[in-house]
Amino acid sequence: MGKIICWISEDFADFEITLAFHKIRNVGKKEVLAAGYRDVPVMSESGLLYAPQLTIREAMELDDIEGLIIPGGPIRNQPDELTEFIMKLDQEKKLLAAICNGPQYLGRAGILHQRKFTTSCSVERIRQLGVQDPFPRENERDQRVVRDGHVITAKGRAFVDFSFELFDYLDVYHGQQAEKEQLFKDIMDR
Repeated sequence: MGKIICWISEDFADFEITLAFHKIRNVGKKEVLAAGYRDVPVMSESGLLYAPQLTIREAMELDDIEGLIIPGGPIRNQPDELTEFIMKLDQEKKLLAAICNGPQYLGRAGILHQRKFTTSCSVERIRQLGVQDPFPRENERDQRVVRDGHVITAKGRAFVDFSFELFDYLDVYHGQQAEKEQLFKDIMDR
């Protein structure tokens, strides 16, 4: 069984990934690990404290990683070890998934230069922040979710769609299509 790594940092948007990880772990029976830059707890956007189980450096040493999921959060600098980890997983054709502002890390690692993607981070917001735009905008699509090979990106408001795209990619509901469809219907009917 491969491991799914969730990268966590200060002020990450935990609500964007809870449905995905709940079902990936409990239905898909995959091991889920939180990784941070350092081995210290971080506070999410919701105010909850999360403790990483390993560092990105330690995650790079694992052989059985199935993918990396990056939640949204603020636009911020990117240490080299995250870039190296993303590039390693890309070379191995492992899942790279990011939502909201999370695709910024894929952009800085050069992963989006040959792929279609989406993000919640607009050109206007980048200008307001006065930072370098991490995105090759010519590849950006104004869609809720974009899957291009082993790379999945989504706008923040599309966290349900993002979750279901992850379920399909990881075959979480293998042989349980009716259960997956019922879950989607239950969520959307609320």
